[in-house]
Amino acid sequence: MSTTDLTEEGPNPFVTNIEADTLANENYRTTRWTGSNLQLTLMSIEPGRDIGLEVHEHGDQFLRVEAGRARVQMGPSEDDLPFDREVGDDWAILVPAGAWHNVTNIGDEPLKVYAIYGPPEHPAGTVHATKAEADADEHHYCCLLYTSDAAHDLLCVALVGRRIL
Repeated sequence: MSTTDLTEEGPNPFVTNIEADTLANENYRTTRWTGSNLQLTLMSIEPGRDIGLEVHEHGDQFLRVEAGRARVQMGPSEDDLPFDREVGDDWAILVPAGAWHNVTNIGDEPLKVYAIYGPPEHPAGTVHATKAEADADEHHYCCLLYTSDAAHDLLCVALVGRRIL
């Protein structure tokens, strides 16, 4: 299966071989299914790169490593990450709402993971070839959500600057 076959399928009923999809994905992020309350994304993180320190205030997150090795850090604030573990193939990572967290590829090959979270974090059909593209788009998406007045625009800048998603 090529990455062109990994199209967004939500919110329709859908079944897939998640391992095959995750291993085939070559993009930093590909949304695979987006519903009203849940989203599935596939990620490929290059060696030495990471997801980026972030917090999801209003939803838990489940990640599964299909291939590669990762360092997982979590804690109550961006400066206090006492949870620090190494994981590999077939490991699951569960991130509670409100926990600051990061996942870093510590291996020599791309880290292949999928993430399930609710509510959805990205617009349906989102594909980011690189982390830089994802970071730029998150800023753009945030601002699209908060353009009704100047106070919301300021909130958008504060949220993106702190990676509060």
